[in-house]
Amino acid sequence: MHPTPLPRAIHTTCPYCGVGCGVKATPAPDGTVAVAGDEGHSANRGRLCVKGAALGETVDLAGRLLQPMVREDGVLRRVGWDDALARVADGFRRIIDQHGPDAVALYVSGQLLTEDYYVANKLMKGYIGSANIDTNSRLCMSSSVAGHKRAFGEDIVPGCYADLELADMVVLAGSNAAWCHPVLFQRIARIKEARPDFKLVVIDPRRTASCEGADLHLAIKPGTDVWLFNGLLAYLAAEGAADSAYVEAHTDGLHGALDAARPCDPHSVARACRIDVDKVLTFYRWFAATANTVTAYSQGVNQSSSGTDKVNAIINCHLLTGRIGKPGMGPFSLTGQPNAMGGREVGGLANMLAAHMELDNPAHRAIVQGFWGSPAIADKPGLKAVDLFRDIEAGKVKAVWIIATNPLVSLPDANQVQRAMERCELVVVSDIVAGTDTNAFADVLLPALGWGEKDGTVTNSERTISRQRAFLAPPGEARADWQVLCQVAQRMGYDGFDFDAPAAIFQEHARLSVVANEGATARLFNLRGVDQLDAAQYDALLPAQWPAGQARLFGDGVFAHPGGRARFIATVPRGPANAVDDDYPLALNTGRVRDQWHTMTRTGKAARLAGHTAESFIDMHPQDALLAGVRAGELARVSSRWGAMVARVQHGGGIARGDIFIPIHWNGQTASDARVGTVCNPAVDPVSGEPEFKHTPVRVEPFGVSWHGFVLSRTDIDLALAAHWTRIRGDGFARFELAGRGTIADHAAWARQLLGVDGADADWIDYADRAGGIYRGVHLIDGRIAQCVFISPRPDLPARAWLAGLFGQGELSPPERAGLLSGQALTPGVDAGPTVCSCFGVGRNTICAAIEHEQLTTVAAVTACVKAGGNCGSCVPEIRQLLQQRALEGQVAS
Repeated sequence: MHPTPLPRAIHTTCPYCGVGCGVKATPAPDGTVAVAGDEGHSANRGRLCVKGAALGETVDLAGRLLQPMVREDGVLRRVGWDDALARVADGFRRIIDQHGPDAVALYVSGQLLTEDYYVANKLMKGYIGSANIDTNSRLCMSSSVAGHKRAFGEDIVPGCYADLELADMVVLAGSNAAWCHPVLFQRIARIKEARPDFKLVVIDPRRTASCEGADLHLAIKPGTDVWLFNGLLAYLAAEGAADSAYVEAHTDGLHGALDAARPCDPHSVARACRIDVDKVLTFYRWFAATANTVTAYSQGVNQSSSGTDKVNAIINCHLLTGRIGKPGMGPFSLTGQPNAMGGREVGGLANMLAAHMELDNPAHRAIVQGFWGSPAIADKPGLKAVDLFRDIEAGKVKAVWIIATNPLVSLPDANQVQRAMERCELVVVSDIVAGTDTNAFADVLLPALGWGEKDGTVTNSERTISRQRAFLAPPGEARADWQVLCQVAQRMGYDGFDFDAPAAIFQEHARLSVVANEGATARLFNLRGVDQLDAAQYDALLPAQWPAGQARLFGDGVFAHPGGRARFIATVPRGPANAVDDDYPLALNTGRVRDQWHTMTRTGKAARLAGHTAESFIDMHPQDALLAGVRAGELARVSSRWGAMVARVQHGGGIARGDIFIPIHWNGQTASDARVGTVCNPAVDPVSGEPEFKHTPVRVEPFGVSWHGFVLSRTDIDLALAAHWTRIRGDGFARFELAGRGTIADHAAWARQLLGVDGADADWIDYADRAGGIYRGVHLIDGRIAQCVFISPRPDLPARAWLAGLFGQGELSPPERAGLLSGQALTPGVDAGPTVCSCFGVGRNTICAAIEHEQLTTVAAVTACVKAGGNCGSCVPEIRQLLQQRALEGQVAS
């Protein structure tokens, strides 16, 4: 455990999505941490989603990287910091001297604090002299960045969260906010409940949790957003909904945009988008009639080979109607990561400079270089993420330093990323976790500080800077990323990296923003007012939006382009880069599930976050499954021209024919073959470089196995005995979902080998149906359940919830022991069923029983009865579905 911290509440910020919720963390003397929402933070007003609420369960040191490691003869060994830093600095210096500055690169992350990001960019662009520094924010927000810059002249989010509540209509485009930004979504839901005339429109190929309660769901064909919004632009112009005075006074380029949009009449849009024309017209009429409209968009828009055009097609509609920079209206980019915005402020992408300066502008380069006093300045864009790893494989980039990200899981065409890392001369990884898919290929591993240990700032989706504060002592030999970057820079012979604390870095970052705003180079990004903070003032810094006192931007009609006018962008609809065909007839869409984050290195440590979705899945339409020869509950193989993976088929009911959905989180540490990145195509947007994660042509085939099973165990098991496995974190145990090939001759001997039980006197009870291929075994120690294994030729095994609950108990009672081999409680009502509400651990059976016995008819009534839905609200759509299901059953019965 961590060394004993001070027992007081620390105001900090959540490290997950871009909402940037305030958190109060109270460390206890025993090393545990109590977490609550910060009522004083404007982003969340005291609310947290289940991931944020579970942060205290993720700060233990199990699996942490705590010492520097170097690989020699294929084996990692522990070294001191001096040796590790020398290995990195000398390696980078040697390669730069031999091959030039573009032969090295940094690949960083939206998980970094702004201070870390700033130092990394200063080192790479101002001292090494290359722009080969990119970030995993390239994978989620770079299309939005490019769209903002094309339309506004600068990467600016013009609105704020309050606009979602002041709007009369919110359009969620490519955003399952109910699961991915739940605290914001609940603000929308509360407004909708209070104002019956408020409208919610969801544009998404899938029927997601965000669609529950929506007034209109447009289930468009993947990749057709430009058709839809071009059609809206043409409709608004034709119906007289344009604000002609605004357009004339403040914009350029309308005629070109309209010329591109006019072919998109409602009937053409309906055909292209694969939706009913009446729904298209309803959306267009509502948008035209509703001045206070916010269009909030996220990865479904950004992650596309035409992502930048999608962003601009949305912005075009708001410019035409003058609905921008005013209360309750405007386009709004829902940022994916906690500090993707802060990274953009410091020039975190390979085609940007610090302080929103432009890399291709000589005057901007001179300002940044002069301010830094650096020996060089990058004068051309560096390699964007996908291109970076291609050039690593090609041998052009010979050293890469990966910080706070897991590209072997998160990048598309992940097998190519693996080949690149295998070939790379020097791979350095800074991480808090010892075992990741990426770390397996590191030559040097550097232990970093995690949430609760590191100190700095982050910027959320509405431009609010908040402090992430340390409340735990640094574990082991871990160091802050900014500190390690500075130490490497100094060893490479560079001045300008003598920072002694994050406050000094923030002050330099803020002062650069002020300098950049002088004269003709003025940028809207400006931290004046916080550019002279001393250490105490920095430590006490309250959440603050930039520019100071400006919740919204562009309300005066003045934009950041030369001349101060916004620009319409002509967007020509085009399909995805790779079309489906006879060999790969289905379109793969990827995304997040409700209770997990990225590659689960943090959320995977919290047992309650695994209760809702325990393993990866393939969500597909039943007719497509029939054609593919696969069935719900069984394993299937998904393959593309780039790779393959295996997961379990399900029919969630929200997927159209021709499409499938697979979540992004599972990796080589949590499953045998579930990395969806190996399947995703590497096509990117030509402007932003963002990959097309939402459309990859695939085929689905049976993954033939002879048996299915699961294990619950307090200790590790022999996974080599299974052809496919998934590891799931439990509370005091691990759960393994297994499948295998071949005949098990002796189930009892096989089960003991699997579980590592070799004592003849072990307390072992079992049941075997040899003819049916069914086996169930339980190992007890001192009357407590230690392990259990259930095997069947079919996947319809007993539910896991009741058995899992037994691991939290002491000696089992006779009824509990009697129920072990059945896998279910002998007493009705004991089994809570699959988790619905992770915040309070409420299962489906508990909710259904309450609905039936108490005659509940509303979500509020369910919450009052069993607490489910009473915190973050992410489970409310599922509770509503259970209520609807019960109502339908009652109608049928009557």
